[in-house]
Amino acid sequence: MRCRRLPQGLRTRLVVAFLLVSALSALCAAALTFRQARSAILDRARDSAVHDLRAQVGSLAPDLPYAPTATDLRALALQVDRAGGSRGWRTAAAYRDGALVSAASTAPVLPEGLRANAASARTAVVQRFHRGGEPWLAVALPVTREGRPSEPSGLVVYASFSLAHEEQDVAALVSAARAGALPVVVLSIIPALLAARRVLRPVRQLRTAAENMSEGALDTRIHVTGNDELADLGRTFNTMAATLQADATTLRAMETRARRFASDVSHELRTPLAAMTAVTGILDKDAASGRLDPETSEALELVAGETNKLVRMVEDLMEISRFDAGAAVLDLDEIDIGELARKTLALRHWQDRVSLDVPPGLRARLDPRRVDVILANLIGNALRHGGASVPVDVRARASDGRLVLTVTDGGPGIPEDVLPHVFDRFTKGDAARTRSEGSGLGLAIAAENARLHGGTLTAANAPAGGAVFTLTLPQEPA
Repeated sequence: MRCRRLPQGLRTRLVVAFLLVSALSALCAAALTFRQARSAILDRARDSAVHDLRAQVGSLAPDLPYAPTATDLRALALQVDRAGGSRGWRTAAAYRDGALVSAASTAPVLPEGLRANAASARTAVVQRFHRGGEPWLAVALPVTREGRPSEPSGLVVYASFSLAHEEQDVAALVSAARAGALPVVVLSIIPALLAARRVLRPVRQLRTAAENMSEGALDTRIHVTGNDELADLGRTFNTMAATLQADATTLRAMETRARRFASDVSHELRTPLAAMTAVTGILDKDAASGRLDPETSEALELVAGETNKLVRMVEDLMEISRFDAGAAVLDLDEIDIGELARKTLALRHWQDRVSLDVPPGLRARLDPRRVDVILANLIGNALRHGGASVPVDVRARASDGRLVLTVTDGGPGIPEDVLPHVFDRFTKGDAARTRSEGSGLGLAIAAENARLHGGTLTAANAPAGGAVFTLTLPQEPA
């Protein structure tokens, strides 16, 4: 499921991604800087404390007796405490496993384990710990015998002091890092917007060019600059557009030649077909008179029928050619739909085979000849393919300024595989029945006539069976 909280639009996503990267970079840089600075501050405090303590103990320890008493150790602690200065450490001393002896009444606070670690150490032992929520540093400095650095004397001097001052310095660093990172993130919006604009400009050009091409402007090209991936995409688009334009030009030329060829052939066939029709008419009369033998009469009827089919096909081809050439025009007239439908049925002697349901006074401004062609094709197909005894109904209604004419039959309907192509040229319901009375152009011509009026013609199968053709035309064409 798509999350609707994600930013929409490539520009917003680029800016958000840039800001996230900038914020993450600033955060990482601030964290690393803080860590290094904090370590440097604490290490410096530790080293300074160890150095000062070692210097003080080094100058005072030679004056102690071989086995110092508690008084000697207290005096040592007192002098070391005074040398602590501003650091303010508190010290204590212990000889071998003896108790801690400090100058004050209470010994300095030491972390657990420090004395155990210092007992076996040869150099200073440092440990940080927390007391009362504050960081502290404890130092245990074993004292070696004079002239023998590797031999411990048993004397260990302890010191501990608060690292609050250093902690304040670290807190100041955190505030400085935060104060520095926030402006960086805010200011990164400017380069983010510039980068998004730089990336999106070619994308917008591509989108505009694609929209222009979809509207038929195949000569659209985009201006390409640079050598990056977007420039490669632009060059590829231009190449694709050039190829598409060349292919379209070639196809248009081939289509124009094909239409001209069909138109020329149909036109040239009209004259000989007219002569053939006249001759077959005469021969039909002779066959009907009974003066010819039966075989000759049957042959003449067959020739006459095929000639009539050829004439209708040529007429249909010429009509299709006029539509393709844009030469078909409307001859509009204010007509009564019921009267027009009755004339269509009477002209073809279909009055007794078709049920007509048209409300009185239903009128529209249409081309009566072209609407007659549409109705004749739809009704003729219903009578021819629905079966000899199936009912055929013609119904007309007006709805929202449009005239809706439906032609239904009670036949087997249109096969599902043929239904999407029923208005294609030379489409027949039964593919195996290649020889039929129709040419396969009637429904294509009907659909073209509907489009010429600014209307539509659709086909479907009724739920109870049978085909349903629906013609929708504006009552007042634009």
